[in-house]
Amino acid sequence: MEVMDASAPTHVAHRDNHTHRDVNGGWLRPAVFGAMDGLVSNLALMTGVAGGAVSQQTIIITGLAGLAAGAFSMAAGEYTSVASQRELVLAELDVERRELRKHPKDELEELAALYESRGVEPKLAREVAEQLSKDPEQALEIHAREELGIDPSDLPSPTVAAVSSFGSFALGALLPVLPYLLGASQLWPAVLLALVGLFGCGAVVARVTARSWWFSGLRQLALGGAAAGVTYVLGALFGTAVG
Repeated sequence: MEVMDASAPTHVAHRDNHTHRDVNGGWLRPAVFGAMDGLVSNLALMTGVAGGAVSQQTIIITGLAGLAAGAFSMAAGEYTSVASQRELVLAELDVERRELRKHPKDELEELAALYESRGVEPKLAREVAEQLSKDPEQALEIHAREELGIDPSDLPSPTVAAVSSFGSFALGALLPVLPYLLGASQLWPAVLLALVGLFGCGAVVARVTARSWWFSGLRQLALGGAAAGVTYVLGALFGTAVG
């Protein structure tokens, strides 16, 4: 834990001890979700097929097909989701922009009333509102932050989200297939590598959360292992029934 140096200037001490993680980026959530989903879904898919006592070639084809299908599906879904969200935000910004143009006095009064509700003296609140409203773009940004809770200059990118999701899913889904591509003929090396990957992903996620690395890693390991175990049993049951 860092301790503030009392002998340092206040602004320097505050700057050094009061920093935050970036929680608004458009890449972190899809990247983390993609890697986890790629690992868990492809591991579960491959163990389910392997439980049916199929050939090594079938397991490899299944894993590669799951990787490709899942990566493209994740990218398309993430792009559509973020693009729709962005379009909605831009539409609301247009509404606010028109209101500022058609009813500038009403919007100014609204902003002044907002600052008053937060404890600013009425006269000062109006002066601040008037000052901020002189620049139309600044006024739009202030109203968007206060009324919509968004930052117009920091909207998520659909392309960044889609590329992050595609790459991370493909990377995660590749892990359980890799041992087979390198010559493995049994399931356990694929399961072992995938479980190590799940623990590693969970531990990495802990670096941007308040959880300890070992707790996050073990939690993801347990969830992924459970999914793989259930699908293997189902694959074995279905394989027996079909056979």
